[in-house]
Amino acid sequence: MTVPTYPIGILVSTTGTYGTVGRSMLNGALLACAEVNADGAIRLEPVHRDPAGQPAAYADAAQAMIDEGMRHIVGCYTSSSRKEVIPLVEKHDALLWYPTHYEGFESSTNVVYTGAAPNHHMSPLVDYLIDNHGARAFCVGSNYIWAWESNRILRDCIHAKGGVTIAERYLAVGECDVDQVIDMIFESEPDFVFNTLIGGSAYAFFEKFRRACVERGIDQVARYPVASCNLSEPDLSEIAVDCRDGHLSSSVYFATLESAENTRFVENYRARFPQGPAISAEGEAAYIATHLLAKALAIAGSEACGDVYAAVAGLAMQAPQGRVAIDRETHHAFLTPRLGRSRADGAFDIVAEARAAVRPDPYMVRASQPLQQAPAVSPQGRSTGPTQRPNLRPHLRIVP
Repeated sequence: MTVPTYPIGILVSTTGTYGTVGRSMLNGALLACAEVNADGAIRLEPVHRDPAGQPAAYADAAQAMIDEGMRHIVGCYTSSSRKEVIPLVEKHDALLWYPTHYEGFESSTNVVYTGAAPNHHMSPLVDYLIDNHGARAFCVGSNYIWAWESNRILRDCIHAKGGVTIAERYLAVGECDVDQVIDMIFESEPDFVFNTLIGGSAYAFFEKFRRACVERGIDQVARYPVASCNLSEPDLSEIAVDCRDGHLSSSVYFATLESAENTRFVENYRARFPQGPAISAEGEAAYIATHLLAKALAIAGSEACGDVYAAVAGLAMQAPQGRVAIDRETHHAFLTPRLGRSRADGAFDIVAEARAAVRPDPYMVRASQPLQQAPAVSPQGRSTGPTQRPNLRPHLRIVP
């Protein structure tokens, strides 16, 4: 019997300023392909392209994949790269499987979003910061849509709670001259710093800010905590050991999560990719995206965009982070919000987490409504509809 075989594109930058995280994403997708192929029901043939962190190169690579007959592309790390690819998948009736934290406020019938929506990472983080550190924020980010929109959402959320955003400062992607920004932080004395820098810019900021605090006799972690929604284990490996501990990250997955499924995932990942980099939330999201793609292909019986898009609605799996399901309405994922605090060894301690997976809210229209649990799931892997749960504040429980 011939096994149905489908080529899929993996479009992530494994070189360039955020290449370390990109390699984690590639590895997550490749691990899922290997598991799907070992199962034997269908076969995935991954083809990787490396745009090297250049937004325009994503469009060229995506077009080449489509021209070569690929209808499904897993990838893109930055929102600017996603924006380059979406017009192409819409034009050519292909699907982008996007596995990254993002700023929301987008919907396309040619995208399946397995990364965290803003209500998964921004809303819980704001509550935690105000409750534990204060309500005066200084925002520093890379100069593109992820930082612009994330800072806007944070500003709206914190202002609604009586807080204030003292300043927003942006650097070009890859820019490492952060001295002026650091001086402004000391001058304005915020309660916390919200970081949306990526890649080399972020690594330079964490190192220079910590050392500037040490020179002034300041305990940076206690006085000026830095919080991010995109800081992961591969990022920590790029930051000097004496500067990487004590930073907050709002995410849905950390490799230190204790569960049988995650233990198996981390062991398999490390065995297959002994040279690393460490697994990340984006790597896990790419793993999830590839497995859900395989499930949808098997159900649809074809790689046609419309058929697969319909088939993935409501699909669920037991992922390393816990139960994940695709919302029928938005084609975003139900995910479990968590907060981690970085350690010098390059891992995170989970300090708070939601009790269950939360329904995605990419447009923040349900921000003041009760959180919802992930749907119940049939033996065939289909959701049977979401169930309500009481509103809880903070959205995250503190982990003992």
